[in-house]
Formats: sequence, structure tokens, C-alpha cells
Amino acid sequence: MAHLRAKRLLLMPKTGLGFTLLELLVALAIFAVIAVMAYSGLDTVLTARQQTDQHATQLAHLQMAFIWLGRDIEQHINRPIRDQYGDRQAILQGTISQMELTRAGWRNPAQQQRSSLQRVAYHLEDKTLWRSYWRVLDRAQDAQPIRMGLLNEVNEIQLRYLDEHLRWHEQWPPLNFSNGASNEQANSNQTLKAIEVTLTVEKWGRLTRLFRIP
Repeated sequence: MAHLRAKRLLLMPKTGLGFTLLELLVALAIFAVIAVMAYSGLDTVLTARQQTDQHATQLAHLQMAFIWLGRDIEQHINRPIRDQYGDRQAILQGTISQMELTRAGWRNPAQQQRSSLQRVAYHLEDKTLWRSYWRVLDRAQDAQPIRMGLLNEVNEIQLRYLDEHLRWHEQWPPLNFSNGASNEQANSNQTLKAIEVTLTVEKWGRLTRLFRIP
């Protein structure tokens, strides 16, 4: 009898001792779906983080470009210069796409033998807004500017100049067509009150800032 009872136990199906092949396949399928969803979610988060960082960097560069423009324009000072050919240049001269001016407040922490005045220029080249400056105001023939790229992906820069009569000009000093005066003569009879700077940036569109001349 004991022998028959043991034989029946051996012939009974062994339930609860492990997973069947079907159960393993279902579990693997569920795990694969969860893994794909988790990877997709992580990839989305990382992509969003990268885009946010890029936008933050571009915004910081944009803000710094306007800060540089504002500092230079608002510290504009009455000091004409002579260029590398010895020709006298106006205190501030500009067109619709570039400008050059003399500014004060050039810091000198190293106490170098130089002026605190600085001649700076702005122009657009290869979709980059450049700020240039010269080490001396009155230039030698071999004087070369030191350039710094302020902002990339700039499609266009537009400058306008507001005079004391609230008239806008696309160049400064304005041409005095009525009496054929030179730019420097015209400048002596005109007072610049503000400069409008418009940048067209690929990711931000058209941005305009108005800087007052103190």
C-alpha cells in the first residue's frame, strides 16, 4: 500500500514549483514594454533638459549682447579720434548696420599705461554680432582691433539714430543735404538723443532696444 501511495504522488502534476514557459514569455513581454516606456520617458526628459539648457545659454548670450551695447552707448563720450590714415573721425559714426563710438569707463585693474577711454565698434559678419575695440584711440597704420563675438545666429542688425528734434536717421552724423555740409559739420549742429538697435535672431525673432544718450 505504501508503495502504491508513493507512486501516485510521483505521477501527480507538480504545481506551484515554478513558472510555465507561457508565464515566462508573458513576464518577459511585460518587462520589455515597461523597459521601452521607461527609456522613452528618460529620453524625452533628457532631450527636454538639453533644449532648456540650450535656450538658457542663448538667452544669456542675448542679454549680454544688449548689456554690452547699453554700456558702450550710455558711456559714449565727446572724444573724436584719428584713424590709421590720420583722418579725423566723428565721436560717434554709424550706418544702418554698423557703428563706432568712443566710450569712457574702460576699467584698468592692472594699472597699465593707457587711457580710460576706448574706441569700440559693432558690426554683423557671418551671422555673428561682433564687438571690436582698439587699444589706443588715435590709431597707428598697423593698428588692429581686438574682436569679440557677442551673439550667434543673428540674421540682421538695424540701427537708427534719434536727434534732438525727434527725427530718426539711418546714419550718423546725418547728411546735411540743404547746404552740403560735411558729416563733422552736420554733427556739430545735431545732438544725438538715442540709438535704436534691432536684432533679428533665428530663435527669438525680431528684438528692439532703445538706448538713451546721457
